[in-house]
Amino acid sequence: MDSFFQKHKLTILGAVFGAIGGYIYWYFWGCLDGCTIKSVWWRMSLWGALMGGLLASMLSEYISKSREKNS
Repeated sequence: MDSFFQKHKLTILGAVFGAIGGYIYWYFWGCLDGCTIKSVWWRMSLWGALMGGLLASMLSEYISKSREKNS
């Protein structure tokens, strides 16, 4: 279990920051009615977590390939 967190540390961190960013976006700019994702705080936080995790996962893969290339 510990090796899973070590291996995916950057992705998990990106998801956490994405969820926080999604909540902040909802709090300040989210719409009140008619929006599917932006109208409810937990949906926007979940969307932010997904986007942050995907972005961090791509970044993590790029970093690992870059390290392999330089070694």
